[in-house]
Amino acid sequence: MNTLPRELHGMNVSRETVDRLNAFVALFQKWAKAINLVAPSTLAETWSRHVVDSAQIYALQPGARTWVDLGSGGGFPGIVTGIFLAGEGDGWVHLVESNNKKAAFLRTAILETGARASVHAIRIEDAPRVIEHCDAISARALADLDVLMEFGLPWVERNDYLRFFLHKGRDYQREIDKALGRWRFDLVKHASIVEPDSIVLEVSKLSRNP
Repeated sequence: MNTLPRELHGMNVSRETVDRLNAFVALFQKWAKAINLVAPSTLAETWSRHVVDSAQIYALQPGARTWVDLGSGGGFPGIVTGIFLAGEGDGWVHLVESNNKKAAFLRTAILETGARASVHAIRIEDAPRVIEHCDAISARALADLDVLMEFGLPWVERNDYLRFFLHKGRDYQREIDKALGRWRFDLVKHASIVEPDSIVLEVSKLSRNP
């Protein structure tokens, strides 16, 4: 395969990036047979359900930035973001994944694709003590919005311009309503280019309610 799915045709994707993404997909499908990286029912749709879904995060915030990807698991969206940053030759993704088997997969993926990323096999709560700064936080299928805000707050306190980019399913409004009980924040809802019932929430100017 040497072309991208039609969903990515609107993005400026180099041949080098296509090659890296193809290498990642091949590696992911190999490892997914041995360890649980995503729901097995979605493996046949790796490109559309996972790669394209992840790539839309970079499309929303392109360019060289420092990312923290929480609960990186199978590398979505963190490794995909790191692959796009490799095309920039700048920027970095800190992949936070406490599961040692998944962390080993992520390290292998970085070596084989040249993604601009590193793996931190630690608990998310410990990550702000290891990773001092970031410009953006991503997470996919990890936790409720309220919990993700709590995870990200230490970085927000160091960077007023930090933004969250969070994949959410059809129940996203419930999560927003719950978060509004504890937090103040600006919110932009980006329709998913993959799933009609899904969305990417862009959160900025986060602070606790007084």
